[in-house]
Amino acid sequence: QVVVSFFRAFTFIVYIAGPSKPFIMELLREKHNHYLKHLDDDKETVEYMMSEHLRMGGVYWGVSAMALLGQLDAEKDREKDLVEWILSCEDPANPGGFGPNVGHDADITATHYALLVLAIYDALDRVDAKATSKFIASLQQPDGSFSGDKWGEVDTRFAYSAVSSLTILDGLDLIDVDGLVQWLVRCLNYDGSFGTMPRSESHAAYTFCAVQALALVGSLEVVDIDRLGWWLCERQTPGGGFNGRPEKAPDVCYSWWILSALATIDRHHWISGEKLAQFILQAQDVEDGGIADRPGDVPDVFHTFFGLAGLSLLGKENLAPIHPVYALPMSVVRRLKLPPILPS
Repeated sequence: QVVVSFFRAFTFIVYIAGPSKPFIMELLREKHNHYLKHLDDDKETVEYMMSEHLRMGGVYWGVSAMALLGQLDAEKDREKDLVEWILSCEDPANPGGFGPNVGHDADITATHYALLVLAIYDALDRVDAKATSKFIASLQQPDGSFSGDKWGEVDTRFAYSAVSSLTILDGLDLIDVDGLVQWLVRCLNYDGSFGTMPRSESHAAYTFCAVQALALVGSLEVVDIDRLGWWLCERQTPGGGFNGRPEKAPDVCYSWWILSALATIDRHHWISGEKLAQFILQAQDVEDGGIADRPGDVPDVFHTFFGLAGLSLLGKENLAPIHPVYALPMSVVRRLKLPPILPS
């Protein structure tokens, strides 16, 4: 146990300090294209089967990553199949709600992912907007919060998914917006950031959800922007990457959660974009493509998308611009004529 504890401590220090010199200084576009195109080639692996409940999220991460790389047109033959698969994930027991896979119960996160992918493919007209809006609105609780599904778990993730989805569907009038804002304020901590629910520890990913939910309903004035911005920029470690909480190792996914929140409150210039970009690029897999949670680890589609999204927000590597609130390519946001949200 002593040896294991020492190794973990040493590993943490190495990640915090960062590598002594950059190893990869450019985006391995062709490697990532290949990695993303062949994600589901082998459907018989244990990993594929064990991630069945994450399939809708995986489709969103993969499709969005391809969009940022400008490769969707090259994958036109898969578009129809993916759209039909998404529609087949609608839960007949909860009309308008989508599950994470065929035959799964509907939940608010999978429904949000489904809408985002259909938005990218310009196929939102295939959805019954009224039914989906009604399903989402039905998950709002008396205290203003949202549960993820009929089983009742509540946190700020579901609040963001709800208001983002309803903004896309033009259905915000179906929910108690004031009640939601009041509940989100209860999740606000003394350090200026947010936890999963009232009286829970501040966490960068849940702060993203709370900030973007407030931005979508035009209520960012309830937040001390500078205090929030300071807490977020303090998450940048000496190695360039962000951690999600104090004293934690950096992770590529926070490149999105934190940088997008900073962009929404117009404080993204408070961090070192060059060091963050370097951290993301060093987390690339030089042999097989894809981006890992941190340099030296195994890549996955989740971190590949969020790494590319972070680079896009930084304006690096000639990636398609992404909207920090909707998590959609800017071209899609413009096509849908969604409220721009961002500070002028």
